[in-house]
Amino acid sequence: MSAHTWIPFRNDEDRERHAARVAVYLRDGGLVAHPTETVYGLGCALRPDALARLARLKRRGAPRPFLLLVRDARDAPGLEWTEEAERLAEAFWPGPLTLVLRVTGGNYPPEVTGEGGTVAIRASPHPAVRAVLRELGEPITSTSANLPGEPPASTAEDVGAVLEALAPGEPVWILDAGPLPPSPPSTVLAVTGGRPRLLRAGAVSVDELRKVVGEIDELG
Repeated sequence: MSAHTWIPFRNDEDRERHAARVAVYLRDGGLVAHPTETVYGLGCALRPDALARLARLKRRGAPRPFLLLVRDARDAPGLEWTEEAERLAEAFWPGPLTLVLRVTGGNYPPEVTGEGGTVAIRASPHPAVRAVLRELGEPITSTSANLPGEPPASTAEDVGAVLEALAPGEPVWILDAGPLPPSPPSTVLAVTGGRPRLLRAGAVSVDELRKVVGEIDELG
């Protein structure tokens, strides 16, 4: 028998029925598989035991920080919001732009903190994850749901297969929002002082970014 619990999250009625109990489960240290605007992700609230279990599930060796999903900037206090970062969030959030910002305070564990004291955050527009974040009132981590070397899952059924292969005995709630349409990954931009730096090209183009903040340092 599978250790995973499937929860329908396909429409407003599903979200109204289940978002609050998913938030309680996350506060208590549970792991979830959740949809985003790009692919399905695996996540948890910032609880030490949950973060450790998520890292084991992903079979991570060398430290590699998890992304944080938020509703908006208020969900992640203690980060340095430069003028450029504020303009970018206003222009593209909620949406597929991940911002890497410096930590200036707050309680960000090492599992989400990158080199030089930074955190990567994004406000996803997907209604399922936004409903959960609204009830939870704090960020959750997000890391792709996939086997090593394989593309990320785009359906809840794919997520189930990944979990059965990686951690069949680890309880995970799968928020089933149906198949996700093909989408490029989020653009990742470091905004830590000086000129913003493109870390990963994605759904938000360089030209779109330049219209908001002027010049940026590109890849390569």
